Amino acid sequence: MKSELQYFKTEDFHTALQKFFKNLHIPVNYIAEESVRPQDILSSTYKEDHPAFQLMNDVYFLGMVDDAAFEGNSSLDPDKIESDYDGILIFGVTLNQRGNHLLPTRSQLAEITRSFNREFHYTPVVVIFKYENFIAFANAERLKYQQEWREGEKAGKVSLLRDIDLDNPHSGHLRILSELAITRSGKKAINSFAHLYTYWQTVFNVSLLNKKFYEELSNWYFWAIKEVAFPSAPTLSNVIKETGKKDHNRLEELIHEHNAKNVIRLLTRFLFVWFIKEKKLIPEKLFDLESLKNEILKNFSPYHIEDEGTLFEIIHADTGSNYYKAILQNLFFATLNQEVGKRAFRKGGQNRNITNLVRYEACFKKPEEFISLVESVVPFMNGGLFECLDKPHPTEKGPKGGEVIIYEDGFSDRKDNLLKVPDYLFFGLDEEVNLSSVIGIKNKKTEQAVVKGLINIFESYKFTIAENTPIEEDVALDPELLGKVFENLLASYNPETKTTARKQTGSFYTPREIVNYMVDESLIAYLKNAVKEWEMSEDELDSQLHQLLSFDPINPFKDNQPLQREIIKALDRCTILDPACGSGAFPMGILQKMVHILQKVDPLNSYWQELQMEKALQETKSVFHLADK
Repeated sequence: MKSELQYFKTEDFHTALQKFFKNLHIPVNYIAEESVRPQDILSSTYKEDHPAFQLMNDVYFLGMVDDAAFEGNSSLDPDKIESDYDGILIFGVTLNQRGNHLLPTRSQLAEITRSFNREFHYTPVVVIFKYENFIAFANAERLKYQQEWREGEKAGKVSLLRDIDLDNPHSGHLRILSELAITRSGKKAINSFAHLYTYWQTVFNVSLLNKKFYEELSNWYFWAIKEVAFPSAPTLSNVIKETGKKDHNRLEELIHEHNAKNVIRLLTRFLFVWFIKEKKLIPEKLFDLESLKNEILKNFSPYHIEDEGTLFEIIHADTGSNYYKAILQNLFFATLNQEVGKRAFRKGGQNRNITNLVRYEACFKKPEEFISLVESVVPFMNGGLFECLDKPHPTEKGPKGGEVIIYEDGFSDRKDNLLKVPDYLFFGLDEEVNLSSVIGIKNKKTEQAVVKGLINIFESYKFTIAENTPIEEDVALDPELLGKVFENLLASYNPETKTTARKQTGSFYTPREIVNYMVDESLIAYLKNAVKEWEMSEDELDSQLHQLLSFDPINPFKDNQPLQREIIKALDRCTILDPACGSGAFPMGILQKMVHILQKVDPLNSYWQELQMEKALQETKSVFHLADK
């Protein structure tokens, strides 16, 4: 698929689109080869001077995918279709270049896709965008209008596979594109519009993508628990103190919980790092196998499998942990947890217990180049997530009066450092392992679980830093995943629930749909009380507030300027409290919805800015009012 995308650079756009759908084995009844101006095709949706027309260049009405196309017959003329039709209209849109190589936003691509669906409301649409050296694939759901008196249908959620680099496409993008391809024979044959539409909705389902990722990550997590060792692990003497006897089963449980807690901590830090890598704040070289082997690390052992002719033999002697120690621990504790300009190696016995200086100097080929590499882009993140947990004992002293360190993370150059997180846990190739004992379930799936290195898992998925909404979704893993992973894995070692936790699916986070409902109902209840003069019935008010909070572009209060100002003031005064905050899904959801409301009632941001300026001036006056000279 990677090489096949090159025709978007070598061929004209119309020909490239034809080849694209041919490679997906999608039958298309082609309609027109010539491009048209976007104003000619979206005239009833946008006015001539709408900003969307400034973004778009040419529009190609490629064709239709319907049952007639699958049967090799001609489709109906789109101009003659007036009601519900089982087919997908395909458009190609070239976009104008923006300044400073700015790529179009998700919202811009989604809004253009909806505009096509409004013009051709009788059938869903797919839009392929081309801009600079990228393409994007947009798929719109088809949903009935909420108002019964309106005819036709409207675009529902828009799913986007965007910023696909034609020269170096991400493996996660390539995987989704390959899944869009269909087969016309066998058990999984797709030979009708209905099957194609259902199948594509499945491919674009971010919930299923999250589930697939979590299954891979969960297998890695249970595999890692068996392979790692962390300092301060429980011993038999701890069990004797607790139970009064040598209970080896209890010792095994305690070690499992100890390893699980530390692996969850590792995963949470790593996942956060991976997201900020999407903002180009972490050097790619730190995750690139060739760069690590050839330029950065000594004694790097990334594989758990050796190739011997045609056989693959798993070897367990390899326990090198240089990647976790020298790269990840230094990134966590001595880079992200250290101010820019102060990153340096700990020298000899100096600063022995300072845990935000770089360690493991002997592991690097060119130590100072590592410092320069991270200094160039990595920010200081003062949040606590990357604080090293190794601490001096509050009371105990060593035989020579020195401090005794309680090791949790094991960020230490000492030769007796018990930390073991093998390199192959990050770069290992696919292998089959038995996880039934650590998961607590014995079946074929757990006894023959497929695992691979953590970085190999992450690189097979596309991540996005733009949080998805109920009507716009990148077909990628978004920051909400942080909470899902943390809360789900946390249950697997919780001492209070361990008897059942390992046998549950781990669905403890609040799904986005429920969060959205809670957000809407909370804000509506607040606005009803915060704004006093609504001057309408309770039922009418409820209906209009739900419309205001909906993702429809309609603002029911657009003709009532004083009321809109009261809504803005109420939002400015609003305080949100979530006693069971967890990963912050509700506070973030309500913040997003408040911004969404402001975009409706104050699209130019004029009154909000005026309100903030007035508040700032009042605060300034109070500061400079000095009663005592």
